[in-house]
Amino acid sequence: MESEDIKQHVDLIREVFLYAQRFREGTFVLHIDYAINRQGLLTEVVKDLVLLQQSGIRMVLVPGASQRIDEILASYKLENTKHRGVRISQPEAIPFIKMAAFDVSNHLMTLLTARGTNAVIGNWVRARSLGVRDGVDYGDSGTVDRIKLEHVQKVLDDGLVPIFPCVGWNAAGKPYNISSRELAQELAVQLGAQKLFFVTEFNGINADEYALDERFEVTGDRRVPRMDIAEARRFLELNSEDSARPAVELVRRGVAAARAGVARVHIVDGRINGVLLKEIFSNLGVGTMLHANVYESIRPMQSQDVTDVLRIMRPLVRSGVLVERSEDDLRDRLDDYVVFETDGTLYGCGALHEFPDGKAELAAIAVDAGHAERGTGRKIVEFLLSRARRRGFSQVFALTTQTYDWFSINGFYTGGVTDLPPGKREAYDHERKSRILLYDL
Repeated sequence: MESEDIKQHVDLIREVFLYAQRFREGTFVLHIDYAINRQGLLTEVVKDLVLLQQSGIRMVLVPGASQRIDEILASYKLENTKHRGVRISQPEAIPFIKMAAFDVSNHLMTLLTARGTNAVIGNWVRARSLGVRDGVDYGDSGTVDRIKLEHVQKVLDDGLVPIFPCVGWNAAGKPYNISSRELAQELAVQLGAQKLFFVTEFNGINADEYALDERFEVTGDRRVPRMDIAEARRFLELNSEDSARPAVELVRRGVAAARAGVARVHIVDGRINGVLLKEIFSNLGVGTMLHANVYESIRPMQSQDVTDVLRIMRPLVRSGVLVERSEDDLRDRLDDYVVFETDGTLYGCGALHEFPDGKAELAAIAVDAGHAERGTGRKIVEFLLSRARRRGFSQVFALTTQTYDWFSINGFYTGGVTDLPPGKREAYDHERKSRILLYDL
């Protein structure tokens, strides 16, 4: 095995252990579309979630059953209509809807049992009728009213995996057909989940299938890897005419969950083998992740981060992009630095060095090679420019030997040595001949 391959494997193992430690006793809620079950792919998804559950993460499962309900109602020749994607549940159809919902849940429990994981299906959801909306009577379709959290927490504390069928009951015991996606969203919010997964039959948000503008990050395979709330709202505006499409609904639910405190919402393709592990542990993921805001991963550097920051800088120092810095250099200017952290792992860093004449230096911008496509460097720069603005600086400058084009594209323009503040002008390395770039705030 090549040394670079060994390094990547070691880095992955470290990341897995860090991740497992960070989320031990945390809660993940997973909604699994019935299409994954129907295509015979659920077994592979179950392997992943069992592994995560055995690592100490508390798993809560909501199997989608809409297509199974359609199949059963069709086989019994019962009326089956929907309005704006919501089923109109006739009273005579409810026993068959329950049959379908529990059939899907029982199948999931069987697969978990086969892998040595104990699960339980419960009636923990209080529901109320959707009633009549915009002149449409939804019959016995309902919405989530309350979740019996004390019972769910007891199940989780006992080391079991709770499974929620898409049925809820009112106080008198009347059953209602509820949206499994709404249920997953509500569970994630009310349980304070760290992550909400929508396991679907499509690969997140594809740029070729939806309206986007220049602010969206797009990978080489035309996928939008991540969106903050503002970007997700923009996505919903641009695609308002397609509001009934599953991906648009999931973004809408992801926004609601993120605003209510769920740290991350993932839309992933359950047809990809190992999708949950790939989304969690790979740099770019394999789906689309929604999160609260663009800067939530950026924080001040701490003393214990110095070793990792030097690791991130090292390849750029070797290639001559950055000047070499020692541990003492970083510790002496600790307050100047920020780091980009995702799920306990550092992927980038940068510094803002302040000078007394209204100017500040943007320095030490470094990003892990595997994270470069995610726009991490741009986000660190934007964060530091925002910090300089808040602190009243009029201009930011940067010195670069090889990244002139990147800075230029991001609004910097060429300056000269005389544009540097006196202290930096005197220390300028004329042998290195770094280009001087300026940015007016």
